[in-house]
Amino acid sequence: MSTPTIPSAPAFNEPAPSGALLLLGQGVDLDSERGVECTGALPAASDPNLVERARAARAALGDRVFVLGHHYQRDEVIDFADVTGDSFKLAREAAARPDAEYVVFCGVHFMAESADILTSDAQQVVLPDLAAGCSMADMATIDQVEDAWDVLEEIGIADRTVPVTYMNSTAAIKAFTGRRAGTVCTSSNAHVALRWAFDKVGGVEGDGKVLFMPDQHLGRNTALRDLGMKPEDCVVYDPRKPGGGLTPEQLVAARMILWRGHCSVHGRFSPQNVHDIRAAVPGVNVLVHPECKNEVVELADMVGSTEYIIKALDAAEPGSSWAIGTELNLVRRLAAAHPDKNVHYLDSTVCFCSTMNRIDLPHLVWALESLVAGKVVNQIVVDSDDAYWARVALDQMLALPGH
Repeated sequence: MSTPTIPSAPAFNEPAPSGALLLLGQGVDLDSERGVECTGALPAASDPNLVERARAARAALGDRVFVLGHHYQRDEVIDFADVTGDSFKLAREAAARPDAEYVVFCGVHFMAESADILTSDAQQVVLPDLAAGCSMADMATIDQVEDAWDVLEEIGIADRTVPVTYMNSTAAIKAFTGRRAGTVCTSSNAHVALRWAFDKVGGVEGDGKVLFMPDQHLGRNTALRDLGMKPEDCVVYDPRKPGGGLTPEQLVAARMILWRGHCSVHGRFSPQNVHDIRAAVPGVNVLVHPECKNEVVELADMVGSTEYIIKALDAAEPGSSWAIGTELNLVRRLAAAHPDKNVHYLDSTVCFCSTMNRIDLPHLVWALESLVAGKVVNQIVVDSDDAYWARVALDQMLALPGH
């Protein structure tokens, strides 16, 4: 008996360009990025020998270099990664390769900081483009967070508030969290981290609080969906306003104090996107990241981290239809990896992580060839005291149930 043939899925529909983003890392946002210069001769993007140059540099360095590629990176960079994954997985992978003298992190600044914290002093972490920052991480500066904590102390609630910071934060914010006996979380374990934090101050049903930074949407979605809280239990602290834009009474009554931050990619998805794709693709499964707004998450069929999204597509039935609300490079890669499934991008316009995309093949070649020449460029070094306390917060996360 012959096996029935499953018809191939339609080709991936490329979303339309959006002028609101620095597409493919072109252009400069001086207000948020950490650096805009390449101290050396950056190869031209048109150089036909870039791939061969990257291969030659990798071969010359051998096991002395370990290249990490975040899921949201361009394919031209991912092709040279030893390991791909989310930010914390990559940092741990780097720490597990103590013989690698150089760790080239093709991600963004806070990720390279975490790698520097977790690797040994003998290893040097390189970020190919210092302008590869993270707008979400930049939304919570250490001065702002310390000022916010002062507000909580002034109204008498700091002693029953536990700070929890998302992995997508600077080393300084992670260190702040470690100094105050809090923890770091990922999008996969945020629910575990929040339960642990509330248990320190009387439990989810008590009157203790969590200061959740810097992504308000992940904090809100986790509190409402996983902890059974109500919208009125959450307030948003705006660091640009006196007292966070909240009255002392609002802060006293709140259970979740959410930092006013968000992901510029996931924050773009809207309920209308969900309605539009359901109208266009009958039976489509809508799968989104928990950094999306709550009104989008509530309309989705499935919600989960980047690794969750990848595994969901791996396990999906052939011929099934999926609309995915996360970064476009990853969605493109998933569509290519699953030609037997009908994979759509949730938004109708391009939504790259523009700062992640600043790391391209020319920057990678420049970084690798510099190492071959004996010059370490764009090394990421975290202040030793911050590194110690950030490690305390990261170790607390690793001690949470499930790790």
